[in-house]
Amino acid sequence: MPSFRFPNGVTVELTKGDITEIEADAIVNAANSYLEHGGGVAGAIVRKGGWVIQEESREWVRKYGPVPVGGVAVTGAGKLKAKYVIHAVGPRCGVEPIEKLDDAVTNSLRKAEELGLASIAFPAISTGIFGCPYEDAARIMARAIKREALGLKSVRRIIICLYGDEAFNVFNRIFNDELRDYRVG
Repeated sequence: MPSFRFPNGVTVELTKGDITEIEADAIVNAANSYLEHGGGVAGAIVRKGGWVIQEESREWVRKYGPVPVGGVAVTGAGKLKAKYVIHAVGPRCGVEPIEKLDDAVTNSLRKAEELGLASIAFPAISTGIFGCPYEDAARIMARAIKREALGLKSVRRIIICLYGDEAFNVFNRIFNDELRDYRVG
């Protein structure tokens, strides 16, 4: 499992698997602005964590309105191993600028920090039905993490959980390129 370590002790790990099985204080959901969790990562999170996640999400939208692209909302994690789900709204490629993915990653990390969490797991945000290429998403995510990592105080572990060989292989190559100075092993 490829991993990277920043001088302040923050680690970044890439793993292949199902994000709903990850043990972390928060898992990030690749969400839409209305927090309706039908398919992809969002659907899997609700199926595994329970309908309470969808109910809390709807309550969040009723209270605060739709989450802007690049923004985040937080709910409990139901029956998942995590404490929280950070719902990050990534861009729909071809509709919103892919650079908004940087905001989604940055805001997720800052929210985890604000909540005093030690670990956070990300999926490949915007690469599913939102249609962004793995290559572009991986580069934007790696750069956002690299920029934010040195300022993190409570967050010690960042996990990038990728579903399938293609996503894992592309993210592995890009993260090794972007974070090469911090590679462990």
